[in-house]
Amino acid sequence: MRPMSYGQGGPQSQWDPWKPQSQQPWNAGDDGTPDWAALAEASETRNKRRKLLFIAGGGLAVAAIGTAVAMAVVSANGGDPQAGPGDLPASASIPGSAGATPSFAPTSAPPPLDPADFISSAKKDTAPLSPDTLFPGKQLTMSGTVYKKGLTADTTSCATAAGGTLPKILTANGCTRLMRTTYSNGGIAVTVGVAVFDTAAQATKAKAQTDDRSIVRSLFGKGVKPFCDGAFCRSTRNAYGRYAYFTISGFTSGKNVTTKDTKVFRTGNDLAQFTANQIHRRGQAQASAAANR
Repeated sequence: MRPMSYGQGGPQSQWDPWKPQSQQPWNAGDDGTPDWAALAEASETRNKRRKLLFIAGGGLAVAAIGTAVAMAVVSANGGDPQAGPGDLPASASIPGSAGATPSFAPTSAPPPLDPADFISSAKKDTAPLSPDTLFPGKQLTMSGTVYKKGLTADTTSCATAAGGTLPKILTANGCTRLMRTTYSNGGIAVTVGVAVFDTAAQATKAKAQTDDRSIVRSLFGKGVKPFCDGAFCRSTRNAYGRYAYFTISGFTSGKNVTTKDTKVFRTGNDLAQFTANQIHRRGQAQASAAANR
């Protein structure tokens, strides 16, 4: 039996354009010429199929990329893409968070000005000076006690306002000025004397040379009766910066002071402390002014 030829109705193998070794149908005419119309139709069908497969594949790729982005967002935001950054570690544990604060190169700030420097030399101690600047107002309170202010005095002849062994000491060490102020309370009065020198060294030397007989003269009047004018009184002496300061305390009744008269001792101590404080404040004010220039 003779095998059947193409186009004669015999069994033909199924053509699959994606299957290797498959045969294209020629669908030849009686004269053996290929059916070109059929071939063109098959080619168009094949191109459409490829295009559809490419579009479908591209769609799958886009879907895959979109899913990856969404997964990343969900993971970063703890499950809510609209929530913003969440579940972050505390700032203290974030690597490099310590470096978030701006750092500056170390600088050497000038040390604060020392008030003692300004009250230790006449060249620096240039602020106005008088009994009223050292002892302002009409009264003062120390240790809960109110002391009323009396007379004030100011002289450049230091020896004339001192007694005992003090005049010679003041003169020998170059005292340029001696200011006095008196305070009183309950029948007890105290005169404070502040001797001024050009340098702290002079004031310190003068104080070192004093003894129990080195006293400032009491200043009375303006409501304060005479005191420490022949009676035994209690005195103190000290120095701070270019200032030596003295107190003399006693009864306005003229009674002698004894070691049992603690109020007299306290009065002298209060005014000595107040004087030291005022000298220090003078230094502070000048140091502050110099620092702000």
